[in-house]
Amino acid sequence: MSDLSVVAEPGRQDIVMTRTFDAPRDVVFRAMTDPALLPKWWGLRETETVVDRFDFRSQGNWRIVERDADGQEYGFHGVIHDVSAPESYTQTFEFEGMPGHVLMETHRLEEVDGGTRYTSIAVFQSVEDRDGMLASGMETGAGQSMDQLEELVRSLV
Repeated sequence: MSDLSVVAEPGRQDIVMTRTFDAPRDVVFRAMTDPALLPKWWGLRETETVVDRFDFRSQGNWRIVERDADGQEYGFHGVIHDVSAPESYTQTFEFEGMPGHVLMETHRLEEVDGGTRYTSIAVFQSVEDRDGMLASGMETGAGQSMDQLEELVRSLV
């Protein structure tokens, strides 16, 4: 059973998401940052995830595309700002369907009771942008991605 928590306090520009994984921190970090593994967990179950580029280093950039059954593509991209393996990384995130609405994400991994606690803090440019992300179904998508990540890391240990 997932312990995913998504917190978006009224009037704030951030979303804080936490989830615990039954796997060592280095395994979770690798699954989250290895371009060969990203398509196995990133995105919705009913879409295909294609890693266009993923230069995982400080000042590297990334682009990922989700393709639905009808061939419609949804692109996302950003810049990696800080990497401290296997503890954390920070990146920008922008949905290409709404250019100019960039958010900053910090992903942290902590060792807890033989597993890993993941915390994501996403800071948006405005409360309206944050609320728009929530209204888009972000929580459902994040839940599916986190469930798929759990399945992946279990297969890697």
